[in-house]
Amino acid sequence: MSSLTKLHSSIFHPTLRKLQCQDVDIAAHNLMYPVFLVEDDDAVQEIPSMPGVARYGLTTLKKHLTPLVEKGLASILLFGVVDKLPKDPTGSGADSAENPVVKALPQLRQWFPDLLIACDVCLCPYTSHGHCGVLTADGVIDNEPSIQRIAEIAFAYAKAGAHIVAPSDMMDNRIWAIKKILRENKMENTVSVLSYSVKFASGFYGPFRDAAKSAPAFGDRKCYQLPPGSKGIAKRAAKRDVEEGADMLMVKPGMAYLDIVKQVKDDYPELPLFIYQVSGEYSMLLNAGKIGAFDLRTVLWEVLIGMRRAGADCIITYFTPTLLDWL
Repeated sequence: MSSLTKLHSSIFHPTLRKLQCQDVDIAAHNLMYPVFLVEDDDAVQEIPSMPGVARYGLTTLKKHLTPLVEKGLASILLFGVVDKLPKDPTGSGADSAENPVVKALPQLRQWFPDLLIACDVCLCPYTSHGHCGVLTADGVIDNEPSIQRIAEIAFAYAKAGAHIVAPSDMMDNRIWAIKKILRENKMENTVSVLSYSVKFASGFYGPFRDAAKSAPAFGDRKCYQLPPGSKGIAKRAAKRDVEEGADMLMVKPGMAYLDIVKQVKDDYPELPLFIYQVSGEYSMLLNAGKIGAFDLRTVLWEVLIGMRRAGADCIITYFTPTLLDWL
């Protein structure tokens, strides 16, 4: 028996236990806070399917972010939500001068000079059909005009002050199109591209579509988001975006796809990897904690540590304000 491997001697002391947990620390820079921004500067619009999360106008967002930045908030991910701007087939409101994100970026850069600001880049919140690209006459994604629009939107956000543009549309070759327009305008060294490289067609997105008012008017997104059971096409998607010049990669959603997080990190250890703990994951954990199914703090830390252990460098989570209080 003396030759058998023993474990207890490695974990009997708190410091020894910490030494067994490599690369799973969670600090403020490992968290990115997703924020919904509306046209009414003074608005605070609660989202019933996501308790504790709201859509903010620019004025109220400043009030909301100020104490979080003081607690160490390092980065945010902006989503524009529109009611007044008209929606049309090509999502012209996405890069309009009246778009709430375009209007907010210069102010946010001024108010919070050390805050890293990413902007989600997609057409779905701004198109009349609610899909993430331009459609043909028979309702099928038309990839070339789609990536042209995505690049134009990314450039508009970059010009307005975004540090990071994050295309979530899942069109083929949109990273190449974005990098091209940034190079042509001499912004390739000052704006990063965070690609939603491995984004699955998931049921966990339901509350987000309420929040962003971006549900498709017909059909679904299974022809351009990845099948939940796939591994090979997930590998191809990440490879495509790396070859096109993505600075950072993302897997979305989180908990159900930790094997894919590990796969991507193993393939591309040199690139920062983000994981998006999406709206359904947030609401599921929050509501389970509220009804006493488990202690939310204990389980949330367990989930986040699992994401870090799988290979995620940064976790995009609606729990960020709570987590900043716990760090």
